[in-house]
Amino acid sequence: MSSLKFGTSGLRGLVTDLVGGPSYAYASAFFRSVSADDTHRAVVIGRDLRDSSPAIAATVAEAAAAAGFTAIDCGALPTPALALEAMRRGAYAVMVTGSHIPEDRNGLKFYRPDGEITKADEVAILAALTDIPASGERPAAASATPEPDAITRYQQRYAAAFAPDILKGLRIAVYQQSSVARDLLSDLLAAFGAQVTPIGRSQVFVPIDTEAHRPEDIAFIRDVMAPGSFDALVTTDGDADRPLVADGNGRILRGDVLGLITARYLGADTVVVPVTAGSALEQAGGFRTVVRTKVGSPFVIAGMEQAKAAGARTVAGFEANGGFLLGSDVTRDGKTLPALPTRDAMLPILATLAAARAAGLPLADLVSALDAGDMASDRLPNTPSETSGAFLARLRDADFRAAFLRPIGSPDSIDEQDGIRIGLDGGRTIHFRASGNAPELRCYAEAKSAQDAQDLVRWGLAAAAAALAKA
Repeated sequence: MSSLKFGTSGLRGLVTDLVGGPSYAYASAFFRSVSADDTHRAVVIGRDLRDSSPAIAATVAEAAAAAGFTAIDCGALPTPALALEAMRRGAYAVMVTGSHIPEDRNGLKFYRPDGEITKADEVAILAALTDIPASGERPAAASATPEPDAITRYQQRYAAAFAPDILKGLRIAVYQQSSVARDLLSDLLAAFGAQVTPIGRSQVFVPIDTEAHRPEDIAFIRDVMAPGSFDALVTTDGDADRPLVADGNGRILRGDVLGLITARYLGADTVVVPVTAGSALEQAGGFRTVVRTKVGSPFVIAGMEQAKAAGARTVAGFEANGGFLLGSDVTRDGKTLPALPTRDAMLPILATLAAARAAGLPLADLVSALDAGDMASDRLPNTPSETSGAFLARLRDADFRAAFLRPIGSPDSIDEQDGIRIGLDGGRTIHFRASGNAPELRCYAEAKSAQDAQDLVRWGLAAAAAALAKA
């Protein structure tokens, strides 16, 4: 059985299940699903730095040519840069990336000329999927027209929207690893006045997860920041649509806190977030409206569209992984930043650092002033979706839920919008959901202190593993 499936953001699966015929078949299905559009007949193609990505991108170009689309090769660049180029051209887009998942996996992200595909579009692609062709049954390779300037236009988007000194004097470590934005990020921060030190460049793919942090990443960041030489450390996941920011003490800031700071910095009145974001948004965010959705950028985008239709003035969306979606044009100090309704890592990195500098505060103090409580998250790897689903189904049973949670407290509220989010006494929450991108059971917790949140997550994963073993 193939591992390929649509998750919270595009198609994902094992490289061995994707290269060759399968990537050709899924790309062809995408082009068939939009074949009625006679106006837009070009597709921009991008990729991350995984070893498997160039070959898969070339196969997507073959499928585009066979479907009558002009293929434009934008090379290795961030996913939001490719989306921006697609919107500029009025073209479709396919990004070859597995985002944060390990290198033995990869994926495809599909875009329409107006932005990310919807869940309805995913259904249409699957409906258009036919038999996977063998290599000898596919048309001869077709070359794509190179477009080397898409990443430059993405950088110029921010240069035109913010003053050149917003980061002046800040000492920033840029953890380059294998992020497709590793050079762009260093250049962009330096252009805004920061003193940038690139570190940790890697020739092999590093699966940086900006939400469920690996112990080795936590240790590396702590060691880098220990001497006190930097005000912050920044990096992104593989395709640079999710940021990671650590303060001067080496503590990684939560993704929803980055989103909260960024939305405030931009003056948003309405924010759209998944259920995994912290409750501080309602309690202390200062926003007129907070909309909650299922996990995944398509759901956040749909929520932003609904908010705008309801009359919201400035709409932004963000996720617990830090990805920020700008749903409305924003004007600050006479400079306008156009909407970009897809996950982006550059904007929350820039805005968070700029907000700290403008306030004259270290990042740690800026976050402390938010009184956002603490959250933690982690995952149980190698847990197939069927196994996670069976466990979540048991949690929906009130008697099992009460017995399962007895060691940590009493449930007082339930949210089943995406997985099972359970409110506990003492203002705590614990949330279990199956990952949409990988065979993982994820656990999230919210509490008054970081230690309590981490303890909840550790307990949750251990208890879930025990329950799975008995099933």
